[in-house]
Amino acid sequence: MYVVKSPLSDENLKTVSEALQGALVDLVDLSLVAKQIHWNVVGQRFRSVHLQLDEVVTLARTHTDTVAERAAALGVSPDGRAATVAVGSGIGVTPEGWVDDTAAVGAMVDALGAVTARMRERVDTTGEADPVSQDLLIAVTGDLEKQRWMFQAENG
Repeated sequence: MYVVKSPLSDENLKTVSEALQGALVDLVDLSLVAKQIHWNVVGQRFRSVHLQLDEVVTLARTHTDTVAERAAALGVSPDGRAATVAVGSGIGVTPEGWVDDTAAVGAMVDALGAVTARMRERVDTTGEADPVSQDLLIAVTGDLEKQRWMFQAENG
């Protein structure tokens, strides 16, 4: 059931809604992963990594809302429930317990790499279907790739 009528054709709406839902799931999980590591990071670079992780959390949460609202604007009900995120995320297993700063940075490089790879696929699939959603996904991808670069530089 669509409460909001989409300006897109049914075929294009299916393509775009899958891309936006996938982005939503990955962004919700990314914010959770970054916050989990944020709480557990230890080491000589604790403070800088701790603060950098909060930047990722804020960025992911901001983009999560934007992506969900774009889906809603197209008549698609966004699903950010824990069970949906758990089965749909492309991020691997998050380290458990205390995480030294080097491992924390490595985990974030991996998580951001997984998310940006999937975002790039979504950018490709939404181009013809909905350039507006594609533009949103391009902006998200650019921001996430910048964070990945910064974490990569952190470990040299």
